Amino acid sequence: MQPFRVHGGPGAAGPAAHDFSTNANACGPCPAALQAVQAADPTRYPDPGYGALREQLAAWHGVAPARVLVAASASEFIMRISAAVAEPGAAVQVPAHAYGDYAWAAQAQQMAVRSTDGPVRLAWACEPSSPLGQAHAGLALQLQALATGVPLVLDCAYAPLRLSGQPTLDAAQQQQVWQLWSPNKALGLTGVRAAYAVAPRHADPRLLARLAQLAPSWPVGSHGVAMLQAWTGNAAQDWLAASLAQLRAWKARQAALCTSLGWQVLASDTNFFCAQLPQPARIAEDLAVLRAAGVQLRDCASFGLPGHVRLAALAPLHQDALARAWPRR
Repeated sequence: MQPFRVHGGPGAAGPAAHDFSTNANACGPCPAALQAVQAADPTRYPDPGYGALREQLAAWHGVAPARVLVAASASEFIMRISAAVAEPGAAVQVPAHAYGDYAWAAQAQQMAVRSTDGPVRLAWACEPSSPLGQAHAGLALQLQALATGVPLVLDCAYAPLRLSGQPTLDAAQQQQVWQLWSPNKALGLTGVRAAYAVAPRHADPRLLARLAQLAPSWPVGSHGVAMLQAWTGNAAQDWLAASLAQLRAWKARQAALCTSLGWQVLASDTNFFCAQLPQPARIAEDLAVLRAAGVQLRDCASFGLPGHVRLAALAPLHQDALARAWPRR
């Protein structure tokens, strides 16, 4: 049996009353997107080619529709592009601290995983990063150093939730990478699984063909289509922009609270941040006590940051519950 993958969010015990463990927009769900999802017709198949959806996403990004690939989720695309470039014994470049599916997908294809420079078949980047929510250091140099034809996928999951800082890549450099978008986090609808990738301007036609060949039929259902269509609309984007101001305020309050508990808070540009607990060796015990009180945090050991937790910014009532439940006062 394969080892269990570690994620935030509900587990076998169900959802926590005060769940800081996922990076979803705590101001959500976005009303316009939720209304669109609820109005979707689940009795019919979507267009298998997603023509209208791809045209809408392409217009929003200012690219040709042929450059837009619909995916069942960001994780599905991670698995698919890893399979598309797979060569047993080759290597994939993954950030030192990153979403585990990048490495998982490489290993499933019998490829090695490295965080340093060297010959690779595929490179991953995420900005703002997870779990740290920071700029991807050296991203432009990483792009420049890659051999011709090696794709770099930039995971843009948290770009819409950026509260400070600026993108590392300029507009021209962004056209050289694959951009992977999963708007359900920004819209506060993580239960709706749908994503899409924007191919580079000069993407390898063979890779595009291989990705199409590996795609399942109808990867996104009617609810996912409705969410992605709502994502590009003014109502959703205006709501998202307004939510960022609220998230900044909640994040500042939450960071101050964590500092008062004796935690070492790490800087981030996003609606989430990491913190080192006062007694890292006892993190499992502390997290179990919090979970029993209905408070869930994300242990960062699987990200390569033992003794740290990741917290999304939540409303003050949830923050106060965390303060009451913390066992080391």
